[in-house]
Order: sequence, then C-alpha cells, then structure tokens
Amino acid sequence: MAEQTESESRKLLRRLRDTLAEDSAGQTRLDRIMHLTADSMQTEVCSIYLFRDAETLELCATEGLNPESVHQTRLKLGEGLVGRVAKFTKLINTANAPQEKGFRFMPETGEEIYSSFLGVPVQRLGERLGVLVVQSKEARQFSEDEVYALEVVAMVLAEMTELGAFIGEGAALSARHQQPVMLKGGVGQEGTAEGHVFLHEPRVVVTNPIADDPHAELQRLQEAIDQLRVSVDQMLTSAGTGDKEQMQVLEAYRMFANSKGWMRRMEEDIARGLSAEAAVEKEQSTARARLSQVPDAYLRDRLHDLDDLSNRLLRILTGQGKDTGAEMPDNPILVARNIGPGELLEYGRSLKGIILEEGSVGSHATIVARALAIPLIIHAERITNEALNGDHVMVDGEQGIVHLRPDDTVVSAFRDKMAMQAQAQERYTSIRDKPAETLCGTNISLTMNAGLMADLPSLDNSGADGVGLFRTELQFLVRNKVPRRGELAALYGRVMDAAHGKRVIFRTLDIGSDKVLPYMKPQDEPNPALGWRAIRVGLDKPGVMRMQLQALLRAANGRPMYIMFPMVAQFEEFKEARSFVYKEVERERQLGHVLPESLEVGAMLETPSLAFAPRQFFEMADFISIGGNDLKQFFFAADRENERVRRRYDTLNVSFLTFLEQIVQRCNETDTPLSFCGEDAGRPVEALCFAAIGLRALSMRPASIGPVKSILRRSNLAEVKEVIETARARGDQSVRPAILDWLTKES
Repeated sequence: MAEQTESESRKLLRRLRDTLAEDSAGQTRLDRIMHLTADSMQTEVCSIYLFRDAETLELCATEGLNPESVHQTRLKLGEGLVGRVAKFTKLINTANAPQEKGFRFMPETGEEIYSSFLGVPVQRLGERLGVLVVQSKEARQFSEDEVYALEVVAMVLAEMTELGAFIGEGAALSARHQQPVMLKGGVGQEGTAEGHVFLHEPRVVVTNPIADDPHAELQRLQEAIDQLRVSVDQMLTSAGTGDKEQMQVLEAYRMFANSKGWMRRMEEDIARGLSAEAAVEKEQSTARARLSQVPDAYLRDRLHDLDDLSNRLLRILTGQGKDTGAEMPDNPILVARNIGPGELLEYGRSLKGIILEEGSVGSHATIVARALAIPLIIHAERITNEALNGDHVMVDGEQGIVHLRPDDTVVSAFRDKMAMQAQAQERYTSIRDKPAETLCGTNISLTMNAGLMADLPSLDNSGADGVGLFRTELQFLVRNKVPRRGELAALYGRVMDAAHGKRVIFRTLDIGSDKVLPYMKPQDEPNPALGWRAIRVGLDKPGVMRMQLQALLRAANGRPMYIMFPMVAQFEEFKEARSFVYKEVERERQLGHVLPESLEVGAMLETPSLAFAPRQFFEMADFISIGGNDLKQFFFAADRENERVRRRYDTLNVSFLTFLEQIVQRCNETDTPLSFCGEDAGRPVEALCFAAIGLRALSMRPASIGPVKSILRRSNLAEVKEVIETARARGDQSVRPAILDWLTKES
C-alpha cells in the first residue's frame, strides 16, 4: 500500500512538472495545478491563497470554488481557517470546517457546501508565501499520506514562485524577485551609494524540485552527506582542543550531520518524487517552522546549526554559493545576514555599500564600515530573502533606507540627491586647507576618528588637524589570537608615520559589550553595555594592557605619544591605569629603549559619574574626550541599539547640553583640554551647538569634517549661544527647532 502511495505521489509530481514546463501564462499554470491536485487527491476543491502584502491573502487560483471570486476574495492574516494557517504556519486538518475555531464564511466563493478542510502553509525557508487548501463535501479527516502529498505540492509551488513561474498582472502573482522593494533599517554608517547586489552567502535556488529517478537522487544525497560529514570532521580536527564552547557547537554540527532521522526523512521525500535538493530544503523548512515556535532558547539556537548544515548540503548538491567563483558585479553592494570584521576587511574598499539583515551600531562590521567610509544599513529585515545577485540597489545611509530594484521615479530622485551631495563635497574641498574659524574669530580643532591604516590617507584629504581617536581594538578583533607586541609596535609606528607629525591619540583596547574577541570567552552578561568592558577588562587582566602600552611606547620612537583610556567611570580607575603607563615608561628606560619625546595620558568621559569626579581627576588628566555615543545612552538610560528608544532622545536636548556645559566648565577650571568624539560631533547642527557652549575640539569620521567646517566658518558663536539661552529660558525641551529656524533666517 505504501509503495502505491509513493507511486501516486511521484505520478502527481511528474504531472506537475509537465504542467510547469508548458509554455503558458502564470495564471493558466496555477489553474492547471489546482485541477491536477484536486483530481489526484479526489477532492472537489483545491485553492491557493498568496500574500498580496504582509497582512493580506488573496485567492489566486481555484478548482471547485466560484471562479469569479479569484483575485477578488481577500483575507487578513489570521482571518478564517486560511488566515490562521498563514499566521501560525501550521496545517489545519478538519472533517467539519464550519465548526472549527476561526472559521469564516465567504459566500462569494460558494464554499459552504464543503465540510472537510485541509490547509498547509506555502513557505520557503521560513518566508511565508501563502496557503494551499483542499476541501471536500464528504466529512473526513485527511490521512497522513494525503497531508504529505499536499505539503509536497506546496513546497513545489514555493520553489516555482521563487523562480517566477506564476508571473501575472496581480501583485500576488508577480515574480518574486522582479518587484521594486523599499526596506527601512538603521543607520550603521552614513552616506549614499548606488550599485548592484553581491550576496555574501547566496541563497541556493532549487531549479529541479521534481526528479524521475529516485535511486540516482538517493545516491547524490548520500555522496553529498558523506562530503558534508568529512568537512565537519575536518572542522573539529582543526579546532583541536581549543575553545570549549566552539567545540560544543561543532559537536552539535556533527550530531546533526550524522542524524539518522534527518537522513531517513530526506530519503522518504526522494522516494515520493522529490529531487535530493528539494528533499533537503523541505526538511529544512519543516524544521524551521517547528523550532521557531519553541520557547527554549537553546533549541532555537540549534535551528541555526541545522540551517547552516542544510545550506552547506545544498551548496554541495547544487554547486551554488560560496567558493563557486561568482564574479563581483560593477559597483558591488554587499548584502548579508551578518558578517565578521575579518571577512569585511577581505572585501575592502571595493564595496560601494553594505546592507545587513542583523548587525548593530556598535558591531565589528559597523566599526570596519566606518573605518572604510562605506555606507552601511543595519536591521534591513528580509533583505537576504528579497535580494538576488546583480539586483540594482540604492542605499540611503542618511535615512536608513534601501531601494531594491527601484523604479525610474526613485532612481531619478536618488541620483538628484547624490548629485547635490557631490556638489557640496566640491565646496568642502575648496575650504579643506582653511581653518575652522568662526565669524567671531574662534578656532575649532577638527580631528578624525580612525582604526585602520587604510584610514590615514583621509587625514590629508579631509583637512583634519590630526587623529582624535585611533581605535586599537580592530587589530585584535580580526585575528584568531592575541597579536604580538612587535606586530602592534610596528603598526602603531606606521600610523604615526602616515600622520606626518600630526597628533594621533591612541585609545587603548576597548573590548567587551558587543566587541568580543574571537579568542576571548564570551561573558554571559544580562546587559553587556553596562558590564565587563574596556578599562574594566584591562585592569582585571593587566597582561594585555601592559603589552599594548609597551607597543605604544616603542612605536613613538622618540616622538610625542598620546594615550587615552576608554570607559573610565571613577577617578581611582584612571589613577590605576595611568600608573601602569608610567611603570612601563620606567621599564623601557631601564631596558635602554628610546622614550617618547613627550607623553600625555587622557581619559574618555563616557559615564555621567566621571563628570562628578574629584577636581584631582581633572588636574591629573592631560586631556579628556567626551565619548558622545556611550555618554548619551547612559545619560538618557536609552540603549543605542534599541530602535524603539534611541531616537526619542535628542542630543540637543536642553538637559544634555546643560550637562555638557558643566563638563566644559570643570575642564576650564583646571585648564584641561577637552574634545567631543562621536557620531554627533560630525553632524553640522550638533557641532555648531557644541562649539557655542564652549567645546573647542571635535573628532568625527573624515567625511564629516567638510560639512562641519563649512557651517562653523559662516556662523557667529555668540549668536548661536544666544539662541540656545533663549530656548532654555523658554522651557524648550530641545534647542534644535530654534537653531534650525535661526540657520534658515541666516542663509
């Protein structure tokens, strides 16, 4: 009996394949498939509902229901039995549909005479596409074999939808990857770019879901599984006796790769008529749907393991994806779920832009993108599902918007915006070598942030006065082990050489929070941004700090050296860290090494507590740099990774500006040089206000120096200060509206 079922299943799939191969319009193909499925399953009705938009399902084809209801009947997500299948991605199999919870009567379809209902989700790797339904007058529950047959048809429909087999006039029948799409994400690095998609890990497209020869497909699957198991074993061997958690992950990989249940289910899929690739993807989709509903975090994490193994297996079977020699398109814009700093550095400056489905504003990838001055969008949901290699794409890093396959109107408007930006850059170039001197005669020092040797050419190109922040953690993040002291000394020396005598402030290792070293055991902390990070790690693990300080002192080779400690929360931390520096200076002297010509040791003020430190702190620090990104999130108690709250709090909020003024005043009392470092320093309006309240040094990304210098050179700080004071006296929450109004009148 089982062999008969399998034979019927293969027969149905073969008929489906023949229908799909016919040279006919998408609607005709879909109508034919509904007829074939109803006939094969001996039901009066077979219908398919596809998503018209994220919340709406549309009846796109039917056998048995009123044909006039096609493309007219629509359901909201969760509405009726069909809507419930779509919402929860779980099948519904009932002998008495009208009595089932959630049933909705749709008189226009004429379905009231049908009692039995079987609905299965049409989905591809977790992406919901629609619902496939069969109905019959006879009150019966459908058997396991019948459920399986309908699931297989749904899977084939999903693959064919992916390949554009059902192109039609309605939105629900349009080719999956030919429509314009606009996605909203977060800004990781500002800037605009136009180019073509280059997928970091291309999705494997199954072009042959139906196979004629099960024995040949089983052999292909077994050979691919053997190859997969060998690669996993090699990964374990190369990992050796390294990190315990990494070994546990790899052992989980091996467990899945050797799972007899996984293999048996794929063999059964092939026996029923699927190709090896389709069998792998069917089990992958089933596992995704099942595990995504599991509340246990550990089991959900295993979903990623199974996903990765399935993708590896699909790449082996199809020869698609990584290491296939796919050529990078012109003006490549990288699209990825996420990416590590080492992988991103391998692409280098060839990229015009980066779009990540995950990522964060403080992630390694974001740091590298900023260092390379490449526009970056993060949290662009569904981008890896929506984009195909070579797709035309436009990145608006100012607004956090991605235009994928944009229409002519969007292209025209976007190119106009880019042309205006290019004209502005030409204006900024004309003032590159001029000082940032305001109309009232105040000079503001504008320096740049850096983290790679590749950043240093921007020092001259941007007109920066020096490097106000050199991030030293990138050299640690892109390696699999702690770099050697000699390597670091050589690198820091080259940085100073490239600066041509301009000041470079080196920030010591700022790790922890979201910057975890590959060879450092992750700390299971509920709130890592407020946890064991930066100077706290350095003081608890002084070996690495001492090694880095030695490298910096040797890199100076008789030149001035500036060292800055991050995330200082109290005076004692700075005193202890500073004492490390001078102990190393004495050690270098005893070893007979060349000492720096001069040495200044400063701190980043990133916690409100440090603003209220004893006067001795301000006297002891050779300079202080306000770390605006962290200080703002701690001041407002608003996580800058949380899109729900981070935009609620304005840098030009009167409370925050008043707090900054207090810091300026304390530094003035002790003649301690003070600068502001961070994203806000590079925003012209914010920079103007910072200068007006007394900040005389700002550090920013190189591309921001031109716009900031331009606004400073045409402004009178006394007038700006008056606008701020008036807004404060009026009780305004933020001075931004008043400043913008003043700028409009002045222009």
